[in-house]
Amino acid sequence: MSGRAPETGETHAHGGTLGRAVVTGAGGFVGSAIVADLRSQGYEIVTVGRAESGRAHVAWGDAAGLDAAVDGAAVVVNLAGKNVSCRYSPRNRREILNSRTATTAAIARSITRSASPPPLWINASTATIYRHAMDRPMTESTGEIGEGFSVGVATAWEHAFFSPDLGGTRRVALRMAIVLGHGSALAPLLGLARFGLGGRQLDGRWWAPREKRAAGAFHEYRPTHGRQMFSWVHLDDVLGIVRRVIADESIHGALNVCAPGPVDNGELMATVRRSVRMPVGIPLRRWMIELGALAMRTESELLLKSRWVVPERLTAMGYEFRHPELRGAVDAVVRAGR
Repeated sequence: MSGRAPETGETHAHGGTLGRAVVTGAGGFVGSAIVADLRSQGYEIVTVGRAESGRAHVAWGDAAGLDAAVDGAAVVVNLAGKNVSCRYSPRNRREILNSRTATTAAIARSITRSASPPPLWINASTATIYRHAMDRPMTESTGEIGEGFSVGVATAWEHAFFSPDLGGTRRVALRMAIVLGHGSALAPLLGLARFGLGGRQLDGRWWAPREKRAAGAFHEYRPTHGRQMFSWVHLDDVLGIVRRVIADESIHGALNVCAPGPVDNGELMATVRRSVRMPVGIPLRRWMIELGALAMRTESELLLKSRWVVPERLTAMGYEFRHPELRGAVDAVVRAGR
């Protein structure tokens, strides 16, 4: 649709509408769940996506269409961004960065042009913004920003989100940890465990091209001995947190979206093995992880970086997690996949 707000009149579970919810990245794992949840509450859904997909109401690059969708919307939820589970080649690095910052900037421009700006804009971010942490957990108030390619993307993304002057539009950046659910990043770990390869993932020394190391796109060796921390959140709680952000006008700024029970890699893999009833798990050394990442067209950083993040603000505001512990969350994912 171009230059006008999409047609209303969709059928909603509760009848009527709570207003228009503009959602980008709606075809992804998290985005499709958020769309379904918002629709079930009674929002009119307007999606923004790539023109070539043919599935979105508004295409990126259609400034007039985006303006019309955003003007008068009740909430904007921006989840757009190239999947980071890929090889960090120069081209992919550019796409990962631009797919986040350019789309965020486009929404900001539309909001500044709105006669009736949306009262709330929720933007995806990532818990990867924090440093590799083995000594203490990272919170919104005391967390330390890390370095390297992934952190640079996260900081540029949040800068594009928070830096424009948007008047009365409340903004919340969801610093999401690894999201667990059916079809999530947990699937490869479940597969490894079923084949008896569900032991700890051990860091080690590995060669990298000079260009990749200079770009911060290579995981530098750290002797974690398979004790790197793993912060996570179940998809059910992502939906619950989005609902809470919409309802509570006091929430603004960066928000750690993660469960209160982070675990180390050893406990993660033990929990995964238990869920698939595999009593043994061979540890994976760095060279095995690197070869597997190459075959799967992804990066070892996703397994080897220590992400120790806790939900300081959510805990303080009394949010009750549906899945506070990893074992229950993993079991729920396994049940959903049967």
